[in-house]
Amino acid sequence: MTHRSDLSRRLHFSVLAMIFFAATMTLGQTSGKVTLRGQAVCSVCWFEATDRNATPYGNAADISCAMDCAEEGIPMAIAVEDEKGFTLYTLEPGRFKPQGKGFLEYVPKTIEIEGELRTEKDKKIVKVNALRVIDEAAAKPVPLPVTADLTLKDLTGTSQSLAAFRGRVVVLNFWATWCEPCRKEMPDLAAIQNDYAALGVQVIGAAGDDASDSAKVIKFIRDYKVNFPVWVRATTSDMKRFGLGEVLPATAIIDKEGKIVWREVGIIKPETLRKELDRLLLPGVSEARKAARAERKQATNTSLVPA
Repeated sequence: MTHRSDLSRRLHFSVLAMIFFAATMTLGQTSGKVTLRGQAVCSVCWFEATDRNATPYGNAADISCAMDCAEEGIPMAIAVEDEKGFTLYTLEPGRFKPQGKGFLEYVPKTIEIEGELRTEKDKKIVKVNALRVIDEAAAKPVPLPVTADLTLKDLTGTSQSLAAFRGRVVVLNFWATWCEPCRKEMPDLAAIQNDYAALGVQVIGAAGDDASDSAKVIKFIRDYKVNFPVWVRATTSDMKRFGLGEVLPATAIIDKEGKIVWREVGIIKPETLRKELDRLLLPGVSEARKAARAERKQATNTSLVPA
C-alpha cells in the first residue's frame, strides 16, 4: 500500500514537472527581447476591415475609432507584416513611457520598437523599452509641378478658394477637432503665421469637421489660439488631390503660382517647414537686396558726378 502511494506521488510529481517544463518551453519560445517594425494601430479598430492590404489602415474613420478606444482604455498595437500577412502585438509601456493616452499619439505612423515579448492567452504583448518613428511618410517635394484648387466654406458659410490667394505662398493644413496630433502642431502653425505673414505667407486650416460642428471648431480655435483662416468640410478626396493621402494631419505648401511644391503627412516639423518657406522666399528677398544695392550704387555714382 505504501509502495503504491509512493508511486502515485512520484507519478503526480512527474506529471506536474512535465506540465511546468512544457509551460517553460512555451514561454521560452515566445518570450524575450524583440525588435519590431510596423504600423501603430488600435488593437480593436484594426479588425474593422477584413483585408488590410486591400483596405490600408489609417483613414479618418480609423483614427476616430482609435481615439474612442483610447478613451475606453483599449490598448494600441503594432501591426507587423511578413509573407504570411499581419501579426498584431499589443503595446505596453516599459522603460519607454508614452505621453497622453497610451500609444495613441503614434497611430497610424510606422514605428520601430524594442522591448520584451510575452504571450498571454494567444495574445502577443510587448513591453516597450524604446520607440522611434520611421520617417517613411516624411515631407517630400512633389516630383513635378502640380496644381490643385480647393473651394470650401468658412465658418460664416461663405465660399472660399485657394485661387484667391494667388501671388502669396500658402501653407495649407488639413486637420480636425477630433484629431489629437492636430492639436499638437497648432502652436507651431500659429507661430509660422505670425512670423511669415509680413513676407506674403498665409496659413489656411482646412478642417474635416462638418459645418454643423461649427461650435466645436470655434471652441478649438479659441482653445488653441488659431490665428489663421479656417475652412470646414474638407474631405479625404480634397487631401488626395494635394498628394496627402487620407491621414490627418497633413500639410502642403502652394507657391505664388498655385503649384504644390512641398507636402508633409503627419505632424509638421516646424524647422523643416520654415526652411522650405525660406527657400521659396529667398529669390524675392535676393532680388530686393539687389535692387537696393543698385539704387545705392546709382546714388553714389550720381553724387560723384561734378556739378
